[in-house]
Amino acid sequence: MHRLILISLLCIGLRSEAQTLAGSWYGKADVVLDGTFNNYLTQLIIKQKGNKVEGIFGYYFRNGYQSFYVKGTYDPKTRQVTIKDIPVVFYKENSIDGVTCNMSFEGTLRVSKVGSFVRGNFLSDGQYKYTCPELRVLFSLDSLVQEDSVINEGLAKKVWQPSVEDVIVMDDEDGPEIRKATTLPGLTRETVKGPSLDANSLISRFKQRQTIITSELKVSSDSIRVSFYDNGDIDGDSISVFLNGTPVLEKQMISAKATTIYIKLDPSKEFHDLAMFAENLGRIPPNTALMVVYDGDTPQEVFLSSNLQQNGSVRIRKKEVKSQK
Repeated sequence: MHRLILISLLCIGLRSEAQTLAGSWYGKADVVLDGTFNNYLTQLIIKQKGNKVEGIFGYYFRNGYQSFYVKGTYDPKTRQVTIKDIPVVFYKENSIDGVTCNMSFEGTLRVSKVGSFVRGNFLSDGQYKYTCPELRVLFSLDSLVQEDSVINEGLAKKVWQPSVEDVIVMDDEDGPEIRKATTLPGLTRETVKGPSLDANSLISRFKQRQTIITSELKVSSDSIRVSFYDNGDIDGDSISVFLNGTPVLEKQMISAKATTIYIKLDPSKEFHDLAMFAENLGRIPPNTALMVVYDGDTPQEVFLSSNLQQNGSVRIRKKEVKSQK
């Protein structure tokens, strides 16, 4: 009986050791879309302590290699690993130095007689979900590589950091008040009363173009979140955004990552007009963008097009509240 118990304990110990995520993993990540696209040759070198993991994520794409220091969590019971905030170059880019998408990796460890594998997906964060597709990968364990020797050389950049600044617009009777909000350490919110110093020239150019209202959206909330993405190829489109004729975002290049504005609506106004002014036409005219308006957690999508003669605009109205008898 004692011998059986000892053998059972040894088996449990071996299974637990085999289920650790520590090691060097390699695999090929593919874009989950119809068609043929460049894939990513990926490497994940992990150290594990309890349910915490840290290490290096690296990948080859087209003409180069990128590596980043990452950290995440691992659940031994479910064998699931989660690593957030991994920048991965946009799948349509021609260079490793192109626009990146912020992604999170979610995978599950599988251990068998054949070997150890981690099957999972790279999923885009909310700001990128309309432009950066899912990547599917199967990692295999490379038992010949010692993870400590690679990680301790410090080959990667640290990537877990606060998000970049967004713009908050408080609209009232005196016009929009613009706040550049950031969570980066040591910085505070910068409040700008009204447009920038060269805004008069920008307003003049805006008025010289015809403004076309392409859509009308109805919202329930007193505040909305508006995100702009480059629609189609990332070709250098640059825009300014106007709220009721006042610039609230100036000369901003749009890409696969969302450019986001938070707007507190003035309840005394019947509607609010949000217009996109083309600062340039990019490499592929006209200047086009996907605008996503979040009313609470509900998104409404609008495709806007602007050129050097016209501004694309959306009219936003507050939904009427039906009185209950």
